[in-house]
Amino acid sequence: MIWQDYIEERADVMMGKPVFKGTRLTVEHVLSELGGGVPETELLRGHRQLTPEHIRAALLYAAAVIGMEESLYH
Repeated sequence: MIWQDYIEERADVMMGKPVFKGTRLTVEHVLSELGGGVPETELLRGHRQLTPEHIRAALLYAAAVIGMEESLYH
């Protein structure tokens, strides 16, 4: 899976925060909900445009961002 197929950053959508393509749903929101203990099934029910692939893409995106930050410090 390639997270770039599911996530984009556009200055005119949600102040440039990463969102799922074609939506205003931020990656930050989904990751925060998951981290707070909201089950994937509940997220999918609450956001009809969201798919399991979007959730996996969000996790891959987060890992990529963390990896980029770590490389700045080494």
